[in-house]
Amino acid sequence: MTKITIAIDGYSSTGKSTVAKQLAKHLGYVYIDSGAMYRAVTYYAMSQGLIDKEHFNSEKLISKLKDVVINFVFNKALGFAEVYLNGINIEKEIRTLEVSNYVSKVSAISEVRIQLVKQQQNMGKDKGIVMDGRDIGTVVFPHAELKFFMTATAETRALRRYDELKKKDNNVSFKEVLKNVQERDYLDSTREDSPLYKADDAIEIDNSNLSVEAQFTCLLKLVNDKLKQQ
Repeated sequence: MTKITIAIDGYSSTGKSTVAKQLAKHLGYVYIDSGAMYRAVTYYAMSQGLIDKEHFNSEKLISKLKDVVINFVFNKALGFAEVYLNGINIEKEIRTLEVSNYVSKVSAISEVRIQLVKQQQNMGKDKGIVMDGRDIGTVVFPHAELKFFMTATAETRALRRYDELKKKDNNVSFKEVLKNVQERDYLDSTREDSPLYKADDAIEIDNSNLSVEAQFTCLLKLVNDKLKQQ
């Protein structure tokens, strides 16, 4: 059967990664979490003291991008690939609220996006891939055979993110998480380079009232319909 490229874009905490992993596993496709790549660069910037609440030395980060090596290593026990930065597993570290607070600023840097988009396009050159992010269907794979755009209310997304963080023993408040979601929406949608928006040929999925299982069933049907047309 002919393999296709599936691009999943949308706002933060809309469950893009969850359904992308489900689809990739079901189809036997490669899953790439592009957002994790930007989180890895953000974590690198934080660890090098290049970004905090008071400042962001973007020029220094740009000069060090050649030293940032990101890999995905499949963890059989977990059933998905974890993110490695320069050979070190940082999967847990990049999922914190602190990284979330800075990732939109880092991902707005054109040089960062150019480097990561090249890597992402190379990963998907043989098709049979499911990739999620902010600009997959508009920039990374504009000719993807199937594109989804995920959305949900800010409050719904903040609650999901809050519950996720609490399970990891993060000391956060719902108000703080909601503020982060709203700020990321604004920054992602208004940045000059590759802003978040729905591709003309993308299928919009509002999952505000959908369970994880219902969302997967919905998208899988659309995928199967597309595969029958190939």
